[in-house]
Amino acid sequence: MADRSYRWLLVTLAVVGLAADQASKYGVFRWLYNGGLGDHREVVPDWFRLIAQFDPSVPPCDCGVLGGLQTWSGPTMPRVNHGALFGLGQGHKGNANWFFAGVSIAAALAILVWGTRKGPAREKWLCAALGLILGGTVGNLYDRIVFGGVRDFLYFYYVEWPVFNVADCCLVVGAGLLLFQAVFIPPPPAPQPQPAPTDEAAPKA
Repeated sequence: MADRSYRWLLVTLAVVGLAADQASKYGVFRWLYNGGLGDHREVVPDWFRLIAQFDPSVPPCDCGVLGGLQTWSGPTMPRVNHGALFGLGQGHKGNANWFFAGVSIAAALAILVWGTRKGPAREKWLCAALGLILGGTVGNLYDRIVFGGVRDFLYFYYVEWPVFNVADCCLVVGAGLLLFQAVFIPPPPAPQPQPAPTDEAAPKA
């Protein structure tokens, strides 16, 4: 029986996570543009809302395709988080953004190398975790390259939780799955080598 691979799961979850992240960011910021002033919509009253903020002090790039990607939601640039999850490094702005962009590139390459090796590719939960982490990593990396920081719009304001996005959700869920897999899921047994075929004994005279 052929050794089963879950590389397809890793790739599928990475693509779905990236697509969901970018579609939600562009969609929400365009929906709540409000002439560049930004706006919010309650999802769970007194608990959770969608919020879009913009920064008129930052001009979009006058550089063709990149400028179009920056202003698809509206002519005013969105306000971004230059740091990492929960605003880590936010105070350093440009330096923090490019530092975390480099970390994201290294992480994405490491996941691709690790997740496509024969051993890890046989582990379903590991591939699911790596796929989600890869999708979230690339989603926020896109923002860092195009916008100079990460667009956030999910806000649990009842507990003043830092504003986050779908890519962050993928990263957290993927990390949780990775921990779950490491602690509770034993690795699949290594495939046993098939015995070499032998010639049938010649019939007796």
